[in-house]
Amino acid sequence: MVTVKKKIGIVASGSGSNAEAIMEACRSGILRGLAEVGVLLCNKRGALCLERAKKFNVPGILVESDGFKGTREDFDRSLVKEMKVRNVDIVCFAGYMRLVSPYFLQQYAGRVMNIHPALLPSFQGMHAHKDALAYGVKVSGCTVHFVDEKTDHGPIIIQKAVPVYDDDTEETLGSRVLKYEYKIYPQAIKWFAEGKLEIKDRIVKIKNGEDKTLVLE
Repeated sequence: MVTVKKKIGIVASGSGSNAEAIMEACRSGILRGLAEVGVLLCNKRGALCLERAKKFNVPGILVESDGFKGTREDFDRSLVKEMKVRNVDIVCFAGYMRLVSPYFLQQYAGRVMNIHPALLPSFQGMHAHKDALAYGVKVSGCTVHFVDEKTDHGPIIIQKAVPVYDDDTEETLGSRVLKYEYKIYPQAIKWFAEGKLEIKDRIVKIKNGEDKTLVLE
């Protein structure tokens, strides 16, 4: 049986290290033969993610948000147009620093993922590591979830717990968490590409009885 690769559309705003992890997983990792990145869209001029896309021969397209005169939906229509042309099956946010409109989510219902550097629902928002350290938690981590209309709120696909040490800074904790982000995001996409993810009452389950508790060292 011939496997039809799922086409990924990545949307990013910054350095794009998670985007690179996805592209690498498609080229030589767990997504090889299952998925490919069809386009990387970026809303910030000069962002490093566009250079990362070039390295993998992935079309990198700037859809600049600074100075954009229309509504949020107008902007999202520009993004969706670029993805529709490339027959994108799944959208992966990789450090995308904007909220999306209901229109965007309707176009890709149940097919928009995000990575967050904390164990949701704890420490939502842009300062997860700072907030985790300020609260004094002993365990933090990262989460891949489906995106809904609320910030860092959608159904959780996979999480990885990471210890917090007494001498941690935002930088040291962030670095420790990041290496697991690079692993769990491609894994979540793999399950999607294999048709194994199902959502019922906001609970994500893995079809065919596969255990989603991964040993990640």
